[in-house]
Amino acid sequence: MIIRSDEFIDIPRVASGTPSDDAMPSPGGVMRTHVFRPAVEGRYPGVLLFSEIYQVTDPIRRLAAYVAGHGFCVAVPEVYHEYERPGTVLRYDVAGTDRGNALKVTKPVHAFDADAVAALDGLAAHPACTGRLATMGVCLGGHLAYRAALDPRVAAAACFYATDIHNGTLGAGKQDDSLARMEELKAETLFIWGRQDPHVPFAARETIRARLEAVGANYGWLEVNGQHAFLRDEGPRYDPALFAQTLNAVIALFNRTLAG
Repeated sequence: MIIRSDEFIDIPRVASGTPSDDAMPSPGGVMRTHVFRPAVEGRYPGVLLFSEIYQVTDPIRRLAAYVAGHGFCVAVPEVYHEYERPGTVLRYDVAGTDRGNALKVTKPVHAFDADAVAALDGLAAHPACTGRLATMGVCLGGHLAYRAALDPRVAAAACFYATDIHNGTLGAGKQDDSLARMEELKAETLFIWGRQDPHVPFAARETIRARLEAVGANYGWLEVNGQHAFLRDEGPRYDPALFAQTLNAVIALFNRTLAG
């Protein structure tokens, strides 16, 4: 399916602080959200895709295009909009990694959550979206996709090698409540992991799975022999076969849960 990948919406946002200290505008005053959709005019189910710590890089754009090409309207927000100008992409190098990791624990969790609500609002209201919603993400974005899926509007989620859920270290203060809130998860959620991922080792994965079982979550679980970031089609960890295998499972999930 031919797609359009040149569109974005600027969602008005404010800078993050404490919940009562959100008065200062973010750089540009907006959360730039890139939109990928089929070129044929119509309305399609929406997928909110959260990036890794580098924001909307070329590999993330290609991932979004792949999903959109299967008949979805995909929105990709810039997760660090309070700290970087619209359109900023961090490089896959030491400086970019350091900056992305620093911002991951500078931005408050409540600000990540508020952004997710705003992005879901913007996607649901997009003229190319049916209003049926799913979330998806990789690395940091896998964690954010999970938290966004706590929103009752979200029917399904796909979380790739989601970091920091097991140890609660997302956001300022490194004290998130993601495990504690897992009983709120009503969306059918597919968790996908690389067994050779040092960021989410076996014990960490078992912590997450035990909590899912304890709350009776509606979830799928897929572990593959891959490294962290095996979806990223740049660099030595990319695995095209695993890309195809795991994305097929995600597309099948979205087709089933977002129909109608």
